[in-house]
Amino acid sequence: MDRNAPETGRQPFVVGLGGTLRAGSSTERALRHCLDAVEQRGGRTALFSGEQINLPMYNPHEPARTPQAQALVEALRAADAVIVGSPGYHGAISGLVKNALDYVEDMRTDPTVYLDNKPWGCITCAYGWQAAVGTLGQLRGIGHALRAWPTPIGVAINSADKIWDDTGALIDTGVQNQLELLAVQVLTSAKPIGTV
Repeated sequence: MDRNAPETGRQPFVVGLGGTLRAGSSTERALRHCLDAVEQRGGRTALFSGEQINLPMYNPHEPARTPQAQALVEALRAADAVIVGSPGYHGAISGLVKNALDYVEDMRTDPTVYLDNKPWGCITCAYGWQAAVGTLGQLRGIGHALRAWPTPIGVAINSADKIWDDTGALIDTGVQNQLELLAVQVLTSAKPIGTV
């Protein structure tokens, strides 16, 4: 499935956004696992990570947008739900993820302003619990500011623990269960566009 091409249909469309500029980062792997769980339960997904969110600094007074920024905003407009993943850098979300989220401001005059009434799942990864949990709280607050509904569960991952094996496969069953529960909660609350 092309993760970056919204399709027509009544299945919920879930956009994943986040990660780092390093391919295969812990945050990107966690997002991919969660989106795979969404697909296994009948949802459609698109992932924006790495170079796809390496966007120019957001400027609301400059209307020109790169193709990558246009693709992200169009996917977010079409999304029934959003899952955001960020590393915890110095106790906060990364500049890369924050800048990508700033592009939601382009949706301020849409019929659905920002991400109004859309489920908002949060995943954070940091080398230690303090940054992972603090960053999770920030992502939840950003979701509220964007008029989204943060899911009851948010997943904070301590990258100091052995979460992945040497091939990049998820081996921590606790984290696996949380990511799959997040997928369930996002899908339970998502309403495909055009449905009531």
